Amino acid sequence: MDYRDKLILAPMVRMGTLPLRLLSLDYGADIVYGEEIIDWRMINTTRVENQILDTIDYVSETDGSVVFRTCSREKDRIVFQIGTADAKRALEVALKVEADVAAIDVNMGCPKDFSIKGGMGAALLRQPEKIQEILATLVQNVKIPVTCKIRILDSLEETLNLCKMIQNCGVSALAVHGRRKEERSHQNNHDDYIRAISKELKIPVIAK
Repeated sequence: MDYRDKLILAPMVRMGTLPLRLLSLDYGADIVYGEEIIDWRMINTTRVENQILDTIDYVSETDGSVVFRTCSREKDRIVFQIGTADAKRALEVALKVEADVAAIDVNMGCPKDFSIKGGMGAALLRQPEKIQEILATLVQNVKIPVTCKIRILDSLEETLNLCKMIQNCGVSALAVHGRRKEERSHQNNHDDYIRAISKELKIPVIAK
């Protein structure tokens, strides 16, 4: 998958499901991200070919709900986003879905309490060794592109060092949310950080 100069639907909790993704493709999106799904939820699913809807459904073995749904129409443009704090679980999920999606993304930017307390999302930003382990494990073992999404750190220097380390893991692109962990949508995005990152890296930088 080529990420350069693309119009991309960002991952959105409770929004990035199949209907919105298909609608976004109809209106010109080149790439669509699914909503973040926590690793253990996907591990405990069964892949089902839904003949009625012509979809691929990953159905919870616990309560029978559809955890992830996709279809052939988006197969070469859907990015599956994982919430994880563990390289082995992340790989188990990636291997489970890689035949049905175009790429795998690891969410390292979510600031919500659920993610932080579970060591996921923005909690990973201060754990470079774990970031390296997760990304390197995925890059080395799956056949499709691997990316990740981050938030910026306190200083530009710290942020650039983190981004270069992530690039060295072999990811195909990096999505950057230009706010710090404690900053929210009503506060200004740090576009200068994103500009500096895009100039520093060789891989595509997805601005968020």
